[in-house]
Amino acid sequence: MQRGAAVLSDAELLAVLLGSGVAGRNVLDLARGLLVRFGGLRQFLEADREAVLCEPGIGVVKYAQLQALLEIGRRYLDASIERAAVLDGPWAVRRYLKAMLRHEASEVFGCLFLDTKHRPLAFEVLFRGTIDRASVYPREVVRRALQHNAAALILTGYGVNSSVSLG
Repeated sequence: MQRGAAVLSDAELLAVLLGSGVAGRNVLDLARGLLVRFGGLRQFLEADREAVLCEPGIGVVKYAQLQALLEIGRRYLDASIERAAVLDGPWAVRRYLKAMLRHEASEVFGCLFLDTKHRPLAFEVLFRGTIDRASVYPREVVRRALQHNAAALILTGYGVNSSVSLG
């Protein structure tokens, strides 16, 4: 950690968060095993609660701590976007929306409301659907835009088997 967390591998970062191993396995081996079983850091952190709690060394408290960490990260990103002078391009918007929507388990339609200088006013998931579709009502999109006094909108659709799309 002398050179900072950015130089650590996913397994090393997870090991720091886990804090201790289990009988016969040190914390780094435990972290590596979790990443292999779940397919990576993101998949582990987004995995179903029951699946994570079945793993040795992960109890209810540790799971809650990991979920709290994810929420802190989401709020940090949300606050930094809200403070931003302007969203400086499609990649910044995409990164923000992916962070906001990555926990969704079904199709969603969302809207990023912007002021006259293209600074974020708010982000809302307006419609939720099934695993493969979401119904969208333009009247509701317009109503929410007027409530936020938005000068511009970025519309997004997200599904569990797709990526963030911008409109």
